[in-house]
Amino acid sequence: MGRRYNACDMATDFDLFASVRQALGRTEPLTAPPVPPALDESIIRLVHTDIGLPALFAKRAADNSMGVAAARPEDIGAAVALFLSESQCRRIVLADSPLLKRLNLRESLRAFDVRTWDEITLDETYDIDCGITDVYAAVAETGSLVIRPDAGHGRSISLVPMIHIAIVEPGNIVGDLVDLFDKLHREGCATNTTIISGPSKTADIEANLVTGVHGPGVVRVFLLE
Repeated sequence: MGRRYNACDMATDFDLFASVRQALGRTEPLTAPPVPPALDESIIRLVHTDIGLPALFAKRAADNSMGVAAARPEDIGAAVALFLSESQCRRIVLADSPLLKRLNLRESLRAFDVRTWDEITLDETYDIDCGITDVYAAVAETGSLVIRPDAGHGRSISLVPMIHIAIVEPGNIVGDLVDLFDKLHREGCATNTTIISGPSKTADIEANLVTGVHGPGVVRVFLLE
């Protein structure tokens, strides 16, 4: 429930604000918000160049407990199929994206029960072993995957199955969150943008950490060369 004010509370708050203004050397409230100071990006930003972003992303993603493997486009189907077999996955859902179609991934996984997002219902994703997506962006500094759901790419593909595979193109890697939010601003934010920085984790009041309770316990990244 919201706080209920009485006359005494409001008087106390007024005195508090007056004390703050006095400490700042002001006699009246500001008529306009202060202009924030200019920030030296050479100090606040740790990634200063586009050179080496794939290697930095791979390192940071691995630090976040994501498995990362490099693969050439012509080998990606075999690499994904091998990982699925080793993980004992049978039911797969693919994002219906141009990249995954261009990689001919569905044909490469014909030994599995594969469906695309437009072929299943939301409820059926809870019976899926692995969701496979591409990404809108990947953030090198934090090792994060950025996914923007659309009609062919439901957000539950990467959030519900116990295993999530992400295919990342080097050209989609940005340096840091400043670059990411600039990209989102320029290209228009979706109604929902998901930033994934590792397998799902949760902890109880005793700080016992458990992986995979509220989402994928395994996140595997295939970084195209």
